[in-house]
Amino acid sequence: MKKITLQTLFSYCALGLVLSISTLSYAADVTGTWKTIDDKTGFAKSLIKIEKYTDGTYGGTVIKVLAHTGYTPEKYCVDCPEPFTHKPIEGMNILWGLMPNSSQDGLYDGGKILDPLSGHMYKAKMTLSPDGNTLNVRGYIGFSLLGRSQIWHREGSH
Repeated sequence: MKKITLQTLFSYCALGLVLSISTLSYAADVTGTWKTIDDKTGFAKSLIKIEKYTDGTYGGTVIKVLAHTGYTPEKYCVDCPEPFTHKPIEGMNILWGLMPNSSQDGLYDGGKILDPLSGHMYKAKMTLSPDGNTLNVRGYIGFSLLGRSQIWHREGSH
């Protein structure tokens, strides 16, 4: 039987620590598919795919608009500014320019978000929950107190 030295034990502990840290970093990743929940009605409105771009920023594209009883979704961005005017909402990039905030884990800020129903564009930030399954997305004008938030849920997490 092979004797385990203190150095070997230390190596195993260090490996375990590295693996657990990399698992935590993975949980804090916002990339993936998210179900948006309307802050006024509480209904699911769309599925958004968030990706990390080659420049290090994050953005989101509408991959599906969801209908529910009493709600027929819009198909086109009628009141949106150029280059979004009269474009299909499905396939539209509505979130862009978000960067991880180095001073707060799970916070991404510095981006923009487009509300395809109103056509308004806002500054954007989003905060990922510690478990990585909930995203608080805030659109605002000027500073963060003047705006609204939506809670998005990671698809497949519940």
